[in-house]
Amino acid sequence: MQAHSNNSGAPNLAQLFSAHLTTIAPIYAAAAARAGAGSLLIDAGHNQNYFRDDQGPNFRANPYFTHWLPIGDAEHCALLLRDGKKPLLLFHQPRDYWHMPPADPSGFWLDQFDIRIVADEEALARELAAATSPDTLYLGPSSALPQNLGITRSNVPAALDYLDFHRAKKTPYEIETMRSATRSAVKGHRAAAAAFAAGQSEYQIHMAYLAASTQTERDVPYGNIVALNAHGSVLHYQHQERTLPDVHRSLLIDAGARCRGYAADITRTYAATLGRFADLVQALDLRQQQICAAIQPGMPYLELHVLAHQLVAAVLQEIGVLRCSAQHAFAQGLTRAFLPHGLGHLLGILTHDAGGHLADAAGKRAPPSPEYPMLRNTRTIAVDQVFTIEPGIYFIPMLLDEVRSSAAAANINWQVVDELLPYGGVRIEDNVRVLEHGVENFTRDAFVQLAERSDSQSADSATRAHSRDG
Repeated sequence: MQAHSNNSGAPNLAQLFSAHLTTIAPIYAAAAARAGAGSLLIDAGHNQNYFRDDQGPNFRANPYFTHWLPIGDAEHCALLLRDGKKPLLLFHQPRDYWHMPPADPSGFWLDQFDIRIVADEEALARELAAATSPDTLYLGPSSALPQNLGITRSNVPAALDYLDFHRAKKTPYEIETMRSATRSAVKGHRAAAAAFAAGQSEYQIHMAYLAASTQTERDVPYGNIVALNAHGSVLHYQHQERTLPDVHRSLLIDAGARCRGYAADITRTYAATLGRFADLVQALDLRQQQICAAIQPGMPYLELHVLAHQLVAAVLQEIGVLRCSAQHAFAQGLTRAFLPHGLGHLLGILTHDAGGHLADAAGKRAPPSPEYPMLRNTRTIAVDQVFTIEPGIYFIPMLLDEVRSSAAAANINWQVVDELLPYGGVRIEDNVRVLEHGVENFTRDAFVQLAERSDSQSADSATRAHSRDG
């Protein structure tokens, strides 16, 4: 399906969304049938406070709810899917002066649903009791709600597996939404790179990212990883230091954005000066693009992961880390000390989207191999899957110490390793959509588009300045 556009050239979201629901409705009906259910209740969920506290984390809706509805402020909302009827949305809009209640439902999606406003949880419970039956399938985070309603089928694994398997294939609406999320994230990445070049702290770089991507901490799909220097060797580094390091050597930033509940997940690495680490960044960036170019429908994602390790070995040889051949280093498993994580993961409503280890819709598992236990995606690659490609090369003392004390130590040039340790590591991560031939690289496309727009704006500004001067 092509993305229909309105007169302004922008995609027609109403048409894309209508087609999206037409695509997913039979999938949910089939999932309900696998559970022996006649209808399906999808509970958006609600926040749970921290232990012995009256505060909790930011609300994030049940992903199955988000699959149907592009509303973030959906706490206590519920969706009922009934055969032959319009989906019923019970929209919780409490009368409240402690918190801002959700705004009235609005937007391109409205006419696809029968919407009933409920003002409190008691009214919601009455509506649910009237609309459900014991053979309703419940999908959601609560154990008490289905019991209170007399529902006997709750989060049935056969139904969840069926939904998770099919959710890997994205509809045109989802693809357009993920493009939008990527464009927001790329604005943040460009600002972060400029902040790094200006010598700012992790905290300042993080704030520059949020400002440019027009997000708050509530909006981002995951906690931003903003790692200067050796912090880049911590794969999920979780701090943003306020103080400046003595020297700016490197920046690894893994940060995303969300649009209508869908995530972008992008990593870039920068060197402050020319030298061996800058060469490493450039070399891995080129290999990352080789991996993207190798993607084909029908191949196991594991093959890409193996290719990544082979290419990492080649990069380690090029920059002088290896004393042996790249082929020998790969065969001996040496690359696993430098690339300890999987090549990537499915991407969608969740940053690490569900279903990455499913072999089929019936729930058969395809666990990662013992050689690569951290691989999150073992699926067979198919058209319109969206996943990340994120090879890395890290200098992690804990893992390198194991190599130093092994027989393989002679294969490593430890002087070069010690030179690179203060830089932490490199990761390059793009979000790609699989096509019949090749991929659509959301990330690289967005970087190019934003750069072209910036160049065009600069040229326009120069032209106006010249006109004024004239």
